[in-house]
Amino acid sequence: MSGHSKWSTIKHKKAATDAKRGKIFTRLAREIAVAARKGGGDPEMNTALALAISRAKAANMPKDNIDRAVKKGTGEDKSGAAYDEVMYEGYGPNGVALMIECATDNRRRTVADLRHVLTSGGGSLGEGGSVAWQFTQSAYFVLPAEGLDEEKIFELAVIGGADDVVEDGGIIEIIGEISSFKSIHDQLIGASLQTNDAGLRMIPNQEMDLAVDETVKVMKVIERLEDLDDVQNVYSNLNITDDALAQFGE
Repeated sequence: MSGHSKWSTIKHKKAATDAKRGKIFTRLAREIAVAARKGGGDPEMNTALALAISRAKAANMPKDNIDRAVKKGTGEDKSGAAYDEVMYEGYGPNGVALMIECATDNRRRTVADLRHVLTSGGGSLGEGGSVAWQFTQSAYFVLPAEGLDEEKIFELAVIGGADDVVEDGGIIEIIGEISSFKSIHDQLIGASLQTNDAGLRMIPNQEMDLAVDETVKVMKVIERLEDLDDVQNVYSNLNITDDALAQFGE
């Protein structure tokens, strides 16, 4: 399984703890608001919004919270802050490339928080374009492999325009060009298949291999970044091995 998929697995395990703190609702509300702001408040016409709402429902987010987030995004509810979606670039320890997706109402605060975490962890915040060339934005889907017909999934993904379908460690990853996102999504929904994750992701063109202790150090910096209120997702070119995964979980 690729490093970014393993990190997604870790985040899913953390979601239950985040939900207890209510933090997951804050993050999902921002995702919904940003999606509604960019593509309108009708999930039938806005796939990104439909996915954000689907994730919110899966996390048992109350309907009133979802509706309020949509209205904030469309401008119907003018209470509270308006969030901008911003992608920052930087480096973790040992030069690992990082793309940090944020939803913020105060870019100065966000930059200060990111710089503090990265610098204290042995990394640095980069200029625009400094690491983006190492990634390709792609349509990305994750499904649990258990109980599914892998050949059928492969067939549906190819019909939808996917470039790659990989099964490893009980997880099926589907990756394609951005333009294929809706068609792949429609194929999966039409077959009544539930995804663990779906969206546009920054996929590294080539992953970086580090020693186990160095890998864990980078993972801890990524975890600290993801704990920041303004951070929605962190993408890296780090290859996370099973040994590093085991040590990180200790």
